[in-house]
Amino acid sequence: MAAPLYVQIRREIEARIRAGELPPGTRLPTEKDLSVQHGVSRATAQRVLNDLAEAGLAIRRRRHGTFVADVTRQINLLNFVTPATAAKGAPGRHEVVSARIVRAVDAVLALPGADADTAVVELVRRKLNVREEPQSIERHVVLFAAAPDLLNENLADLVTLPYLQRRGVPIDAIRLYLDPVVLDEHDAALLNSEAGTPALMRRRELRAEDASTVEVVTTLVRPGTAEFFLELPVPAM
Repeated sequence: MAAPLYVQIRREIEARIRAGELPPGTRLPTEKDLSVQHGVSRATAQRVLNDLAEAGLAIRRRRHGTFVADVTRQINLLNFVTPATAAKGAPGRHEVVSARIVRAVDAVLALPGADADTAVVELVRRKLNVREEPQSIERHVVLFAAAPDLLNENLADLVTLPYLQRRGVPIDAIRLYLDPVVLDEHDAALLNSEAGTPALMRRRELRAEDASTVEVVTTLVRPGTAEFFLELPVPAM
């Protein structure tokens, strides 16, 4: 039996909040807007927003509206290895910490298979949410031969996968690793966290058709701001 309409609407908004599509501070539709969008009564729309507030997902402010509360993001790991999704990037803005061209041996990350003197592009960015709070630190190392003009791009908005695809770089596979780490003093300061705090680092490798690695990128997530999960369809019996 289908869930009541107000539950369906609430679940739709909740899913967008937990996926990060509606980050903290985002203003949600008014009761009138929801009733028009979904063809429901004002009372039903009111129940949707009240339920979200009671669940801690939204804050209702009299005469101001309903806003997304600051909640822990739930992130489906499959999104990071599905090209169509990975190409979109995540909500928020990037703050460029450093950007340079160096030898592979001097880069912040090892590029698998690259010789020590191979030229690479190194990019370090801090991801901020809509409240300008740090969410993660991203470190990219890209084969210079595949991206010689990368530093001429708008680095604050750059999403590397579609950039490489636009350049015609043949990306054949995406490999994902999860590494438990402990924050050092430098990363803790960037994330407004305490040094020594356990954290999760996601490492992604983009591989070409010849199995060589074109890019390696790590994302060090600020502790306490996200939960990672995998959700797979149940096969039919």
